[in-house]
Amino acid sequence: MQLYNTLTRRKEEFVPREPGQVAMYVCGPTTYNYIHLGNARPLVFFDTVRRYFEYRGYRVLYVQNFTDIDDKIINRAREEKADALLLAQKYVAEYFKDADALNVRRADIHPRVSGHLPEITAMIAALLEKGAAYVVDGDVYFHIASFPAYGRLSGRSLDEMQAGARVEVDPRKKHPMDFALWKAAKPGEPAWDSPWGKGRPGWHIECSAMAVKYLGHNFDIHGGGFDLIFPHHENEIAQAEAATGRPFARYWMHNGFITVNQEKMSKSLGNFFLVREILEKFPPPVVRFFLLSTHYRSPLDFDDEKLAAAGRGLERIKTSIRLLAEAMGRGSGSEKPPAAGDDFPATLEKYRQDFIAAMDDDFNTALAIGIFFELAREVNTYLQDGSKGGGLRQDDLAKAMSLFFDFNRVLGLFPVDVTAGRIRLEEPAGDDDKLTAGLIALLLEVRGQARARKDWAAADRIRDGLKELGIILEDTPQGVRWKRQQG
Repeated sequence: MQLYNTLTRRKEEFVPREPGQVAMYVCGPTTYNYIHLGNARPLVFFDTVRRYFEYRGYRVLYVQNFTDIDDKIINRAREEKADALLLAQKYVAEYFKDADALNVRRADIHPRVSGHLPEITAMIAALLEKGAAYVVDGDVYFHIASFPAYGRLSGRSLDEMQAGARVEVDPRKKHPMDFALWKAAKPGEPAWDSPWGKGRPGWHIECSAMAVKYLGHNFDIHGGGFDLIFPHHENEIAQAEAATGRPFARYWMHNGFITVNQEKMSKSLGNFFLVREILEKFPPPVVRFFLLSTHYRSPLDFDDEKLAAAGRGLERIKTSIRLLAEAMGRGSGSEKPPAAGDDFPATLEKYRQDFIAAMDDDFNTALAIGIFFELAREVNTYLQDGSKGGGLRQDDLAKAMSLFFDFNRVLGLFPVDVTAGRIRLEEPAGDDDKLTAGLIALLLEVRGQARARKDWAAADRIRDGLKELGIILEDTPQGVRWKRQQG
C-alpha cells in the first residue's frame, strides 16, 4: 500500500507503527457554524481511508477532534449573546447530523479542547522547561528558533513563511513567527486557570496534546485539509516534538480544496455552501459520491450540474444492484454446473483485485469508483445475456452481490444492513414516502389494466404524467419498475 506523505513529498509504502493496527488523527471542525462542503471533503475522505484499512484487515483507532475553544467561537457567541461553550456544543450536535447524513461513521474518540485543559497545560509546561517557550504578561509563546526542523512539513524557510504570512506585529515576541500556546484572559471571555494565570489555549496546542494522549508517539497517520499544512500542522509538529523529544506522526495526508469557479471555498470568502443546504437538493449518497469522484489531492470544483451528473452516475450503479437483487429474489440463477469457459467468477476476482490496486495506490477513490462502474456494466451484461458464460448460477449471483457489498463497504455510498449483508438503496420511508409509494403503486395497477385492454393512450398518459412529476417508469420482462429522476 502506497500513500503520499506530505512530510517527504513523495509516495511511500505504508508501514504501520504496530503490525495490523493503524492509529489515525484527523483535524475536525471549529464549532461555530454549520459545516460547509469544503469541511465535508476531509470528513468523507478520511472516513473512506478508515473503511479501506478495515477492509484490508487492519484494526483502526480513529481520533477526530472538535475545537470548542477558539476566537471564532467567542466572537460568534458575543454576536448571539450566548455562552461560548454552549454555542460550541450546539454546533457539535449539528455537525453529527450532517456527518451522519453523509454516512460518515463516528470516530472512536472525539476529544474536545474544553475537556483536555490538563493535558494542554502539561505540554506547555514541558515546552517552557525545555526552553522552547516563554511567558510574556500571562501569554505563552512557542519560540520557533528553538526548533531547527521548523518548516519541514511545508517545505518553506522562516523568511519565506514570514513574507507570505499575515503576522501580527507584537514587539514582545522574540521572533515575529512565534505563536501563542496560551492566551491571557481578556474581559468577558471564557478563561481557565493555569500556572501563568487565567486564560485559554491557543489553537495549535490542542491537537498536539490530544493526539499524543490518545495515540501516543510516532502514530501512523495525521490528516486534514491542504490549508492546515501551514501553520496548524507545522506548529503541531514543533510543539509535540519539542515537548517530548520524540517523533510525532509518521505519515501526513492532506486533501485538496473544493473550489467554486477555481477559487477556494471558505467562510471568509463568503462562497461556501452549507452541507445541509446541499442535502435539501441532492440525496446524501450523491454528495458523498461527488466528494469521492476526484482524487483526494486534486482540487474539486463545485457546481450543481456536477452534482446532478454524480447523481446520474450513482443511479447506474443502483440500477445494477437492483437488477441483481431481483434476479436473486426470483431464484432465476441456473443451478447447472459451470459451462466450459465460464469465466464469471474469474471476472469478479479481477474487479476485486483492480479495486484493491486502485485504493492501494494512494487511496485513488476516483479510479475505484470507475471499477465499480465497470463491475456494474459487466453484471448487467451477464444478467441480460443468459448465454454468456453458460448463464449465471445462484452462487454467481451471490458472489457478485458480495462484491458490490464490499466495494460499497469501503466507499460508503449507501447504508448497509450488516446483519443481512444487504445494501440499502433507499432511506427508510417516512409517512410521506409511504403515501407516495402507495399512490404510484395504484397508478401502476391502473396503467397495467389499461395496457391489458390495449388502451395505449391511457397507459402513456400515466407514464408521461409521472415523468412530469419526476418519476421514471421502466418496463422490463419482469414487470414495471419506477425510480425518481436524478438531476
